[in-house]
Amino acid sequence: MKKTKKKIIPIARHLDLKRGVDYIGVNVVFFCHDGKGNLLLHKRSNNCRDEHGRWDSGAGSMEFGESFDDAVRREVMEEYGVKPKTVEHVGSKSVVRDNNGITTHWIMNVHFVHVDPKKVKNNDPKYIDEFGWFSLDALPSPLHSQLEKELPFLRSKLKKK
Repeated sequence: MKKTKKKIIPIARHLDLKRGVDYIGVNVVFFCHDGKGNLLLHKRSNNCRDEHGRWDSGAGSMEFGESFDDAVRREVMEEYGVKPKTVEHVGSKSVVRDNNGITTHWIMNVHFVHVDPKKVKNNDPKYIDEFGWFSLDALPSPLHSQLEKELPFLRSKLKKK
């Protein structure tokens, strides 16, 4: 008799619980750069959960069993269609905020990701209206609320690149 591997379905998915609302969500946030001080940002479409029309870095929820590195590499490919040259975990923080009257709570795992700008494309047009490369002195507007809070950190980090 052939053994079959039992598929594990996280209880939250089974019960249709929402990450970040019904339980603490865990995500990876990635600031893609070109190695020359420029940052890749995209404009959030109306299909996004919140902050439509705002410029943002990449991010995505971690999947069950993934490492930070694996999650970042998967998300960068899903959003920008490019394989990262390097992935650097630079910190984690707890983010509790109001999202249209609903309190959300996420553990944000922040990464700096070096990518080849010539290979970047909009690989997720449902959620990304457009993307562009920007220096920190010439950022587009309006920015995602969490991105605005990260600007001092980004300035110090990108100066070192």
